[in-house]
Amino acid sequence: MLRAALTGGIATGKSFALKCFAALGVPVVDADLLAREVVAPGTEVLHAIAGRFGRGILTAEGSLDRRALARVVFSDRAARSDLEAIVHPAVYRRIGAWFLALPPATPLAMADIPLLFETGHAPDFDAVVVCACSPQEQLRRLIARDGLSHADARARLSAQWPIHEKVARADYVIRTDGGMADTEREVRKTWVRLMPDSDR
Repeated sequence: MLRAALTGGIATGKSFALKCFAALGVPVVDADLLAREVVAPGTEVLHAIAGRFGRGILTAEGSLDRRALARVVFSDRAARSDLEAIVHPAVYRRIGAWFLALPPATPLAMADIPLLFETGHAPDFDAVVVCACSPQEQLRRLIARDGLSHADARARLSAQWPIHEKVARADYVIRTDGGMADTEREVRKTWVRLMPDSDR
């Protein structure tokens, strides 16, 4: 099995690309969804987060208040590092277990991991695919998608590596500056390159 990681910057089209790979029959898993699972109410991870950041990052029902936590971690590099040290190990354990649970004859499987390079886990995978668009398009999408101010959007972008650095370290690059049909074609080209000849 070729274990591939899909990454890129925030608002670079990773989720859409992952759906395209899934439509081609590739088993996929989304690290963001796993991250939501590991911080569910009652989990050890959520308990650790509340211990570090205080109960102010919890809702009245005891679940994680993502907006309250974001206000803290996106303006404080040390706080963000502390959060990542709590959450990321649990997420990577889930990703590893997911790969192990797939049928052994699976030719290609892919995990969408936004902070792959930032967490130093790129060497864990056989291939790294980066979704990339221009920084200007990335900023535009982020503001439109999440309703953020220009300053808040820039703060979120600055919390990740610049996209050109990720592109430089990629095994494969999917450009997402164009429309969805363009991205679908890019995904299919990459899929053809990743898949063994006998399995296309």
